[in-house]
This record gives sequence, C-alpha cells and structure tokens, in this order.
Amino acid sequence: MKYIIETTDESMTREMAKKIGQRMQAGDVILLEGDLGAGKTTFTKGLAEGLGISQMIKSPTFTIVREYTKGRLPLYHMDVYRLENTEDDLGLEEYFGGAGVSVVEWAHFIEQDIPTNYIRFTLKHVAENERTIEIEPVGARYETLCSEVFG
Repeated sequence: MKYIIETTDESMTREMAKKIGQRMQAGDVILLEGDLGAGKTTFTKGLAEGLGISQMIKSPTFTIVREYTKGRLPLYHMDVYRLENTEDDLGLEEYFGGAGVSVVEWAHFIEQDIPTNYIRFTLKHVAENERTIEIEPVGARYETLCSEVFG
C-alpha cells in the first residue's frame, strides 16, 4: 500500500518525519527520492528530531555519508548521487545492518545495494511551499509502521 501526504510548509514535512523518527529501530532504512529542493534534507532534519538528535543536519552531498551519533539511535545520512555508474564496493551494507537508522538520498543509483525491506519517500515539488510525498513501505515491519503513522 502507498500513502500520499500533501504538505504546505517545511514544518509539516519535518513533523511527519519526526513521527517516523520516533518509531525507528536500529537497522531501519529510509530511501529518499526527489529533485533538488524537494525537501529531502528538511525531511531528514525532522527524522533526526524524532531520534533525539540535536546536531545541525546538513546535506551529505560532498561526503557521501554524514554520521550523527548523539541521539536515541545513530543516524547515517547518505547522498549517493555521485555514485551513479560506480561498481565500487562502498561498504554501505555495514550501515544498513548497523546500530542506527540509514537515510539514503538518490537511492535509485545504488538499487543493487539496498536491503530488501525499507520505506521509500518520494518528495515532489508542487509549488513554492507545497510538496506531495509518496510513501511506499516494503516489508511487514514498515507496512505496520506506516499504517500506524499514516493510516
């Protein structure tokens, strides 16, 4: 089942992500898709709040992975945009099965490395402050979680 959420400002996106963050467990994986400026980093800021992380969240564009460890669970924020067409073993599976929550921006570039269970959030820019967020849970745990939050 897919869910569609309409947001009209950044605070709505952050609050929705915060609710998800409060329910995250070690090893959880979130995939974020959307054009530049669609709200992926805003979403991640809200998720971090839900994890109890107060550090400033920045886009990991030039570092591939940013780790935030001062919360209920660590947050591994990945931007794999620059990894398109790479065959290198990046060791990302260590994050996916690790002690924290992995958020992967532009996940379609490393589809072969993504675990079989995850939640995919696709953020679409509608107008200046409006976004449509399509949520696709894959796996029983994520289906239950989304049903509790969005159902």
